[in-house]
Amino acid sequence: MAGFLYVLAAAFMWGVIGVFTKFVLAEGVSALEIAFWRAMFGWVFFMIHATVAGQLKAQRKDLPALLGFGVICVTLFYGAYQIAIRDVGMAMAAVLLYTAPAWVALLSKLVLKEEMTVVKAACVAMTILGVACISLGPKLMSGAAIQLNLFGLAAGLLSGFTYALYYIFGKKFLYRYPTPTIFVYALPFGAILLLPFIDFVHKSPTAWLLMIGMALVTSYGAFSVYYAGLKRLDATHASVIATFEPLVAAVLAYLLFGEQFSLLGYAGSSLIIAAVLLVVLSGSRPRKTAQSGA
Repeated sequence: MAGFLYVLAAAFMWGVIGVFTKFVLAEGVSALEIAFWRAMFGWVFFMIHATVAGQLKAQRKDLPALLGFGVICVTLFYGAYQIAIRDVGMAMAAVLLYTAPAWVALLSKLVLKEEMTVVKAACVAMTILGVACISLGPKLMSGAAIQLNLFGLAAGLLSGFTYALYYIFGKKFLYRYPTPTIFVYALPFGAILLLPFIDFVHKSPTAWLLMIGMALVTSYGAFSVYYAGLKRLDATHASVIATFEPLVAAVLAYLLFGEQFSLLGYAGSSLIIAAVLLVVLSGSRPRKTAQSGA
């Protein structure tokens, strides 16, 4: 149960990424610059944590993997997700992000050698069907449809694939390094690779505060509790529980920005909730898997 609550808390924290992004975009900051500062301020919080806890050291042989994590899960993921929010809207970007469970299930079997149980397969199928339903009818409260462009759609799908790699990397390195150690190395390297694509602009105090808050909540806070949960769950189950994120994002997008879904979209949301409940009911098995993996 503790693992479920940790991952659920992370999902709620990640669900507000779009809110922060929308407000910072309104301040005139580009999507990729937002990704850069989210990573760098997040690095500051993890650096403080790692320094106080004495968790700065990493073995030299592991540095290529840690830096590779920065490229895939910071440069590509942070950048793609911010672009998707800008181009296709907050709710749709969160939905495209949650093609991740299908990738996780496949990669978990191929890389982590986790068993593809009937429950896992059912949860993933329900999640993907729910996501497909949600994606069919986003619109504004005024009744106008949200126009999808190919670049934004591709960015959203890329964010889903790279997001899936968080789970795989977490299971491969989780028992070797504390969470702060991983992000102390990954975040700055991933952020640096974004620099050639950013035109920095003057930012108001409001923009700075929003980006600092975004890093504190959606990077440092969310990843800290997520990896605490991943210690207690296997990768596929954790990824399905985290699908509460697009539900949080969809509600906030409706309340704050007037984005909403069709009836089919709301049916898809119900399928996702049902998949998460199915994970909870089968929670005893993932704990055994995680313990045997440790």
